[in-house]
Amino acid sequence: MGGRATRPGGPELNARAPAPHWAERLARAELEARGLVTLDANVRSRGGELDLVMQDGGAVVFVEVRQRTRGGFGGAAESLGARKQAKVRRAAERWLARHGRHEDPVRFDAFLVDGDEPAPTVRHVRDAF
Repeated sequence: MGGRATRPGGPELNARAPAPHWAERLARAELEARGLVTLDANVRSRGGELDLVMQDGGAVVFVEVRQRTRGGFGGAAESLGARKQAKVRRAAERWLARHGRHEDPVRFDAFLVDGDEPAPTVRHVRDAF
């Protein structure tokens, strides 16, 4: 299909999306190690982007990855304000409709990364918003 590519052993990815940031790769690896399954990544739609779309049991989990190198303007958690949450929710609604999953349980998680490679501090927040 136009603009979509499938990686061997991976979910369908948007070929026009930029390569995932190191923090998104870290989040995906850590969450997959905890048993979540990646359904989609770096999904762009009008008005928003979804970093990771995963499945945890029967729930579709939308994971917003936030990374901050320095805390001068607040850490990763402070960067996930109401405006950003609303954008993620709108993008999630579009994803659910496009994939016929609007009846599935949904959860919004945050994967917070403070610091830089190679030794960041990470935190996974279930039901973050």
